[in-house]
Amino acid sequence: MEGRYKQLVPPVDQAFAALVSDLEERGLLDHTLVVNTGEFGRTPQINKDGGRDHWPRVSCAMLAGGGMRHGQVIGATDRLGGEASERPVSFAEVFATLYQRLDIDVNKVTIPDFAGRPQFLVEGGAQPMKELVG
Repeated sequence: MEGRYKQLVPPVDQAFAALVSDLEERGLLDHTLVVNTGEFGRTPQINKDGGRDHWPRVSCAMLAGGGMRHGQVIGATDRLGGEASERPVSFAEVFATLYQRLDIDVNKVTIPDFAGRPQFLVEGGAQPMKELVG
């Protein structure tokens, strides 16, 4: 598993960095949102089959462009990477931030559910991340 990780991560890291650099060189970065994330994290412990299971309590995302403040790490985990230890960030906050950069107000815009009732775009009144957008 570790070998596969070392094989897959460098090309993704290189591609992300190249895309962001290219957008910045062309003057397009402030008008383009670049998002690299998965839908969940992985367990801090290797399982009996030599892999890692889904772990929703800790994940990561790389965000760039869109006029956000960049070059920072927001949040931290314990030494095993299993629990948030500083500034936990919810996916709702991430989505609220992305919507805000697209000029969509998560406090006003709703979409109808299957019964036609209005539903807000993010749960729990989440707001954009102040570290990224002020």
